[in-house]
Amino acid sequence: MQPGPIEGVIIKPLKKIPDERGMVMHMLRNDDPDFQQFGEIYFSTAYPGVIKAWHIHTQMTLNYAVISGMIKLVCYDNREDSPTKGNFMEIFTGENKYERITIPQGVTNGFKVIGDKTAIVANCATLPHDPTEILRIDPFTKDIPYDWSLRHG
Repeated sequence: MQPGPIEGVIIKPLKKIPDERGMVMHMLRNDDPDFQQFGEIYFSTAYPGVIKAWHIHTQMTLNYAVISGMIKLVCYDNREDSPTKGNFMEIFTGENKYERITIPQGVTNGFKVIGDKTAIVANCATLPHDPTEILRIDPFTKDIPYDWSLRHG
């Protein structure tokens, strides 16, 4: 595994528009160049230190935005026909760095909540959830050479 870009993974900074009443947080519009189609949107919460990994969607494209808290999102490209096969990306994202991460089908991904706050992750997926199109892999499998532990320095 080597750090580097992954074909099809898109990171797009998003706008937060605050005023004295609160805030509007943009995520995805149907006229965005990256928009494919709407399947469903859902929110996932996870507590500090929790790892939700690994997942591979065989048909669905994910569009993540962390609306509260912070996560370390890790993507690993093990697609046989990909020019970036073997690359991984660590993306630190959330309320302190608000952005949308698009993850194409077939890219292995997962995240770990960092900091001391519960994370709320929004996903605007291209398909409705279907348990038959997702592959779940243990976060500590030896098949994916990634270490989720905290690294100092």
